[in-house]
Amino acid sequence: MLHGELLIPSEVHMAKLARDVMTADPACCLPDTPIDQVARMMVQNDCGEIPVIDRSDQPVGVVTDRDIVCRVVAEGKNPSAYPAEMCMTSGVIAVRGDTTLDDVVATMEKYRIRRVPVVDDNGRCSGIISQADIAAYGPSKKTSELVTKISRT
Repeated sequence: MLHGELLIPSEVHMAKLARDVMTADPACCLPDTPIDQVARMMVQNDCGEIPVIDRSDQPVGVVTDRDIVCRVVAEGKNPSAYPAEMCMTSGVIAVRGDTTLDDVVATMEKYRIRRVPVVDDNGRCSGIISQADIAAYGPSKKTSELVTKISRT
């Protein structure tokens, strides 16, 4: 103790950052990657979203399992005949690695997204954060609020 103050390890005071909870080096695809290959990547990596990156590794879109089902399969299109850019969601919402977990959750709530890519200082995709990552690392109340806000229609 210093002058009657309780000393607490610095880790307790440090907010968790995006880089602390993200899945690093996520599977990514290019805009011209065939959709059936994107779907296989989801299975191989046990994930529901694949960031679509340009040749400089900057995200230009995302393809979710729902995008494939609603924009390809339900339309009767052949997934091997179309590129990822045909069904991707563009206008990527991303966070930086130094974004606090509270701000990550606020971003996901604001845009009603279940996953968010993480970019480095040069805008390259370096990770991805899902609701499951928030559940594993964040307070249960925060997780509950996130799921509730995102799931509202």
